[in-house]
Amino acid sequence: MTETKMIRIQYYRSKNSTPVKHKLVVKGLGFTRLNQIVERVDNESIRGMVKAIPHLVRILEN
Repeated sequence: MTETKMIRIQYYRSKNSTPVKHKLVVKGLGFTRLNQIVERVDNESIRGMVKAIPHLVRILEN
């Protein structure tokens, strides 16, 4: 059995005054409120989403 690697992401800055694309990425990652932490599968698509909005989210160490 292979263990799936997970990544913890924190939404720490507001999406107000950002482009619509950035707001959609925040929603796509599953964030609903500020300072929320979510755990997602660590793959290229999630890493790409985080890379698109580095000024709004941070990756937390496990």
